[in-house]
Amino acid sequence: MSEHWKQRPEGGGAFALWVIRSIARHGGRPLARACLYPITLYFLIVRGPERRASRAYLARVLDRMPTLWDVARHIHTFAATILDRVFLLSGQLSRFDIQTVGLPALAARVDRGEGLLVFGSHHGSFDALRVLALTRPALRVRIVLDVAHNQAITRLLDAINPQLSRDVIDAGRDGVSIVLAIQEALARGELVALLVDRAEPGDASVPLPFLGAQAAFPTGPWSLAATLKVPIVLAFGLYRGGNRYELVFEEFCERLDIARQHRREQVAALVRAYAARLQHHVHRAPYNWFNFYDFWQGDDAADDTGTSLTHLGDAADAGTAAGERRGLRRAG
Repeated sequence: MSEHWKQRPEGGGAFALWVIRSIARHGGRPLARACLYPITLYFLIVRGPERRASRAYLARVLDRMPTLWDVARHIHTFAATILDRVFLLSGQLSRFDIQTVGLPALAARVDRGEGLLVFGSHHGSFDALRVLALTRPALRVRIVLDVAHNQAITRLLDAINPQLSRDVIDAGRDGVSIVLAIQEALARGELVALLVDRAEPGDASVPLPFLGAQAAFPTGPWSLAATLKVPIVLAFGLYRGGNRYELVFEEFCERLDIARQHRREQVAALVRAYAARLQHHVHRAPYNWFNFYDFWQGDDAADDTGTSLTHLGDAADAGTAAGERRGLRRAG
């Protein structure tokens, strides 16, 4: 039986991540980048599911039969962004040439104290969102992350920047607890970031055309936004080679106010629009696609930072009610 993406082991394991962190810290980024070539070779030789998934995806997006060099470039791009996490998350943004699109509009919302949901994907580097800290040092960005599924990376990031661990909202908790934590963060004017492109078995999802075939996209995060009535901004952190990143923020929708009886079809329309934007940016940067599994069938999955947001819509309704009860108790 094929494995689902959450059942795949973390690529390289804790020891490999510790080694690359040590080389990056003590040898610098040029030496660490040289180590990416044997890492790429390892994945090409040893990790068959990821290699096959890369080739299948590249055939879709390049509209031709990919070569082994294409697959190697794809894996190397992924490895390069993993390495750059060490520097991005430790605040060494001056090492990078980061071009931003749409940042002034987002900054204006932040200055008004608006809580926002920032929806990203496993396309490019979501960690490039840290560029916001340069312009708004007081801004707190909360990441919704399944800590149990990403233990090695979580420990690595905790060693690099302990504050990041404190800012994580653990998606492994029950749905109501997740929603309450998100709701409280938004009320404080914080940004809450989620990756919204992967659907787990049992997740509420909708099949949509994506790169020429139907793929399942989760609807839970969008139902959450509809329940909490907060704006959504899309974020794409595209790696452009070397030390160059392009960070794109797109204002996607204002505060949603959807009647519950119409939520299913309107949420499906939102997800369809999001999938179109994701496909647009995938074509712009095809080697930035980091879903190393059969995205259209949901098997032979590889790992990366992800979320477990099963049935968030129902949990959001329950969480909102619980939050209202909590507010009444505090008022009393």
